Amino acid sequence: MRKHGLIQYTIGFVLCMALALSLLLWQLGLEPLYAGLISVNVVTLVLYGYDKHQAIAGATRIPEAALHLAALIGGSPGAILAQGLFRHKTQKCGFKMVLIGIILLQAVVVYGYWRITHN
Repeated sequence: MRKHGLIQYTIGFVLCMALALSLLLWQLGLEPLYAGLISVNVVTLVLYGYDKHQAIAGATRIPEAALHLAALIGGSPGAILAQGLFRHKTQKCGFKMVLIGIILLQAVVVYGYWRITHN
């Protein structure tokens, strides 16, 4: 499978797993927004762990673009937790800078939303 195909497969897998977990959490009584955020973060954590495992084994890795996308759609807390737990992607300055940019973007969006809704 070419790298582009692997990215599409990974993104599809992440979205399906996050949707399935969020539906399960919603059915268990959690608010949909919280269910979605929890599921995206759990899936992001699992992706980082799997990528670390693949890195150690020397096998096919999860593309960095897919890891960043998982963080961008709400999994940035899971990404930060995974970096600490697995000691993964902590030395790559470019990767860290993109993740910091994603977190800053999310902070601006949350702040903007809060300002709009609390006027």
